Amino acid sequence: MGFAQEHNPHDMTSDWQTKDRSTWNGYQKFIDLVDVSPVLPGKPLPVFPKTAKMPFMAQWSQHLFIIIYAAIPLLLHQAYVSYTGQPLGRLALLFLYNTAYVMTAVREVRMLRRLTYTFGCLDGDVADRDGIPNTGAGKMIGEMHKTAGFRLIMATWIAYEPGLSPLAFFSKPAAILAPLVLKLALYGPVLDLFFYTYHRACHEVPWLWKYHRTHHLNKHPTALHSGFADDEQEIIEIVIVPFLTYATLWAIGLKLNFYEWWICFEYVTYSEIFGHSGLRVFGTVPSPITPVLSFFGMELLLEDHDLHHRRGWKKSFNYGKQTRVWDRIFGTCADRIEAKPDNVDFSKTAHMPLF
Repeated sequence: MGFAQEHNPHDMTSDWQTKDRSTWNGYQKFIDLVDVSPVLPGKPLPVFPKTAKMPFMAQWSQHLFIIIYAAIPLLLHQAYVSYTGQPLGRLALLFLYNTAYVMTAVREVRMLRRLTYTFGCLDGDVADRDGIPNTGAGKMIGEMHKTAGFRLIMATWIAYEPGLSPLAFFSKPAAILAPLVLKLALYGPVLDLFFYTYHRACHEVPWLWKYHRTHHLNKHPTALHSGFADDEQEIIEIVIVPFLTYATLWAIGLKLNFYEWWICFEYVTYSEIFGHSGLRVFGTVPSPITPVLSFFGMELLLEDHDLHHRRGWKKSFNYGKQTRVWDRIFGTCADRIEAKPDNVDFSKTAHMPLF
């Protein structure tokens, strides 16, 4: 495992896609193979002034994207159990859900790219989106697999019950729906409590900054930059914060089984990628309690984390990544620039595409 390094501005040089393929390393070729470059070489994004009204992103389309792709491995899991009459072993479970996790993330990056080529990006009249650094492709691809692998190893080890199939759990919707929605509603704010604490500490405690500095070399990140970070930051975000969230919910009587935790993971991962995309829409991180959060000014819009990268350094704001609950409570919310109600055309709706 590597350790946080001191970086210089040249680390963010991104011109490898303009060079001959023979000069590309394996990670760069993989990015090209799976088609996850957030900005296509030689194809600039549309640019809109900050005063141009932005479209409203329908939250139901985001829920639909998450739920449909989260359901695919559950259906395959159940198909195996029904066909063989045997529970799915832990290694097979890990392989199935890890594959689904990565493929869903790839799909989301591609769909967000499609939307950015329609609606543009925030602050697009000032700067282009950051490219994939010449030295950063391995870090980005590695993080995607580490996130999937370590989170699912943890969930498999802690929460998986081989005797409980997806059908056995989901076959009684009247009994499980309300608890599942409650757990999902609380998962984001509880996770954000731990994320906010560590994240703000990395900005404000001098000796911790070096572990977060790499991630902030991006001033205009893209969906793929959510994984551009040093190992220490990844350990906290991939394993420690989700584990503390699980333990907290268990402590208050809301223990998650594997399938519930899987759905929570998919919501969190969607939001992590979505929040770094820079997409110029009035888009809220999806949650069952969005109306409640919005009433108290605690909802997290796409622009909030974008501003955190654009204007934040050692001292910053908008530390939450699922909500603004703790930013609102502790006074670290920043004013929005483009995503203001009077700058939104609510009659023009953007939808998260499935395919």
